[in-house]
Amino acid sequence: VDEFTGRLMYGRRWSEGLHQAIEAKEGVPIQQESRTLATISFQNYFRMYEKLAGMTGTAATEAEEFLKIYNLETVVIPTNKPMIRVDNPDVVYKTQRAKYAAVVREIEECYKKGQPVLVGTTSIEKNEIIDDFLTHKGIPHQVLNAKQHEKEALIIARAGEKKAVTVATNMAGRGVDIVLGGTMPKRQNFASQKEFEKALKEWEIKHNEVVSLGGLHVIGTERHESRRIDNQLRGRSGRQGDPGSSRFFVALDDDLMRIFGGDQIASLMTRFNMPEDIPLEHPMVSRSIEQAQIKVEGFNFDLRKRLVEYDDVLNKQREIIYKMRRRVLEMSGGEDLKSEILQEIKNEIANLVAMYSPEGYTNPEYEKIILGLCEIVPFDEKSQYQLKSQISKLKSQNEVENFLQKLVSDIYEQREKALGNGVVREIEKFVYLSTIDKLWVDHLDAIDDLREGIGLRGYAQRDPLVEYKSEAFQMFERLVQQIKYEVARKIFRIGVAVRPQPKKPTNIVEERKDIFGTSQSQSSQPQTRPIISGQKVGRNDPCPCGSGKKYKKCCYPKYG
Repeated sequence: VDEFTGRLMYGRRWSEGLHQAIEAKEGVPIQQESRTLATISFQNYFRMYEKLAGMTGTAATEAEEFLKIYNLETVVIPTNKPMIRVDNPDVVYKTQRAKYAAVVREIEECYKKGQPVLVGTTSIEKNEIIDDFLTHKGIPHQVLNAKQHEKEALIIARAGEKKAVTVATNMAGRGVDIVLGGTMPKRQNFASQKEFEKALKEWEIKHNEVVSLGGLHVIGTERHESRRIDNQLRGRSGRQGDPGSSRFFVALDDDLMRIFGGDQIASLMTRFNMPEDIPLEHPMVSRSIEQAQIKVEGFNFDLRKRLVEYDDVLNKQREIIYKMRRRVLEMSGGEDLKSEILQEIKNEIANLVAMYSPEGYTNPEYEKIILGLCEIVPFDEKSQYQLKSQISKLKSQNEVENFLQKLVSDIYEQREKALGNGVVREIEKFVYLSTIDKLWVDHLDAIDDLREGIGLRGYAQRDPLVEYKSEAFQMFERLVQQIKYEVARKIFRIGVAVRPQPKKPTNIVEERKDIFGTSQSQSSQPQTRPIISGQKVGRNDPCPCGSGKKYKKCCYPKYG
């Protein structure tokens, strides 16, 4: 579950054994650790596009990051109508208890005079705290989170009505116009023009009444780490020239204040012996909170920039591997692949002969050469004995190498004639692609392990990034060699299984009609399909088997 939005994240699992530990605790079947098949950072994914552009109301605060990472300039477009929203200074309380009490008081004041209120929280947990307070006070309100996302559009549509109180997480309702007085009626929803005009007049009266009350009042229950999210919350109010207001309530034991500077303000409040329910309200305090946010944003930006630097290393390797796969997939004739595989086999034979025949070829280890060759081509014992006697008569390393290479090439040609050219081309593709896929996944796991521990190199006065680049390069070189090694050893071991033709069922009823006294065949009776009870599973729904995958990618091919 996403802690900020409350939405279920199907198919996601915790890593490093945490999910398995929770499955064991809850007494459910323990599933295997999920493996990463492919990985890419958002930054490198976006940079794959030739042209990049974006539009958002809150890009100005992140202009530096867009410029440095994506090389994109940020342009601020003037508002369509002058913005008349009043952004009040932050109110700082000593404790969260006092802060929530003040938030509820402000909501109550707005509710009594009829002004609509939107309350923004940082998480589902904080959302439910406000919900409990308002329920206790008897203030009618709507809670907007993913637990009832089917009603989300309806709740947002009514959030601008008189006396409406809406409590939302920071992600809910972004980019939606909350219209003062409720949703404007549309002509297509009415049977006649007269009915539409009547509804429009009623809406105008409601709209003007809410405007006279001051428009939508936005309350932030906590400052976020990023100013962008605060600006998005504020931006729900005062749209298209409408009036509105906003205020943030902050406690010194909030997450942001605890990390940056809250202790200094707390000591100041203690020195002046201020009660916890008396707020500290001053532009200087708002500026110090904004400075804390800028510090956090800078810290997070450095993290993302560092992530890109590390991912750039893997990105180069990813491009090479994917080009290799793409080339294999797009081969039509397959002759290039055949010559490549034969060359790799010849290289393996050359390495084998060089390893087991010492310099000068005085005492070659024939048995080990033959056993090594059997890893490439599976010979039986009789063939192994004949080969050993044949190569023992040869007088130099080159002769043995040439003899074995020619032998393997001839076997490959015979296999091609026996199975057919098209079948062998498909086998070559299958072996190459399956080997690349398997070893790439293993490589990603190894790179993760390397990344996890590379920071410790800093204790030895070495730059972890430089060390990471060096080690990752060596690992990638080994990966490429391992792909060639595996392909050379698999190509002769893949066979073609012919699917047996099903026997035609004999009609027992026809054969034994003299016994049963009937000539009607059972097969002529209409077959009844089994009745499946229960709700139908949609193709994009989570699979009922519990794998976490979508139904169409799991059990649908079997049962769909």
